[in-house]
Order: sequence, then C-alpha cells, then structure tokens
Amino acid sequence: MDVILLKDVEKVGLRGEVVSVARGYMRNYLQPRGLAQAATPARVAEVERREADRARHEARSFEHGQEIAETLRKTVLRFEVNAGSQGTLFGSVTPTDIADEIWRTRKIRVDRRKIDLADPIKRIGRYEVPIDVFQDVRVEVKTLIVPFGGELPPEEEATEPSAGEEEAEVVEAETEAELVDPAAEPS
Repeated sequence: MDVILLKDVEKVGLRGEVVSVARGYMRNYLQPRGLAQAATPARVAEVERREADRARHEARSFEHGQEIAETLRKTVLRFEVNAGSQGTLFGSVTPTDIADEIWRTRKIRVDRRKIDLADPIKRIGRYEVPIDVFQDVRVEVKTLIVPFGGELPPEEEATEPSAGEEEAEVVEAETEAELVDPAAEPS
C-alpha cells in the first residue's frame, strides 16, 4: 500500500515522501499516530506540486547560492524548547526543524538533507549548523537552543561541565560518602 508520510518515520522515510508499506502497518501504527495518510492520485499530485514549489525557492545557480549563503550567514535561528535543569532537551532539534525555521524566518527553502548535522541537537547552547546551499557553497548558520522562558548563560560559561569539573565532583562525592559511611570509621 502506498502512503504519504506526514512526519519523519525511522527506517521508513522522511516527511512528504510516498512510500510503500504493509496495510496492517498503515492501519495499526502509522494512521492512528498521524504519521501517514493513504496516497491517492490527488494527494500525490499535491505533494509533487509542493516539491516543485520548494525547488523554485532553492538555489538555482552558484551566484544565487552565494546570495542565499550571505543571507543565512546573517541569520540567527532561535529555538525555545523544553529542557531539564542540566540543559538536556526533552526531545531534540533535527535538520527538519532547522529547515522549517529557516523557511519561517527568511522564506528561504533549504532541503533538510543538505543540513549537515551528525546527530540531532539534544542540549541547550549555541551551535554553528553547516548547510550546503549549492555545490561548493557552504554556510554555517548560528543557532541558539534556549529553554522556554529562559536565556542562555553568557558565552564564557560552559553549558557542559569540563573534564576537570566532573572529576572534582566525583572526588567530592566520594569524600562525602566516606564521611557519612559508619563502616569506614573505626569505633
């Protein structure tokens, strides 16, 4: 059965793709979770029309790619996300999210497959996200991941503890455990 994916589905495909899946998988997993819809000829034509519109907004030449890269170089993307007290996100920021935010803020279409993130972003902080705008045109877009209702610490402060700080915390915890542990003290 052919379906149109409404969201990225691991090991199946990316949002907007037409893929073939088993009927039971569609009926019992994809459809109830709002991840896909049946691929009728009209819906497939709509997806193809949307892809053609997106292609029109992407870079058409090296010079056009340079112009887009210059605009993106000046852009600062800001994502307000749910995060824990240690700065770990509840979820992640993916290339799809970055592409959607670029479209929302600058009306520049960037294919999510051209956003070079090795892994999704899972911590608050400042990031430089590399994007291949056109062949031999690469730009790094400044991206801020901040918690809802909060601000990032100044750039001098690290969001993650350094190796020395982690070691000091472990030694401190061991020292406290020895002081509290009655078996460690002779009576």
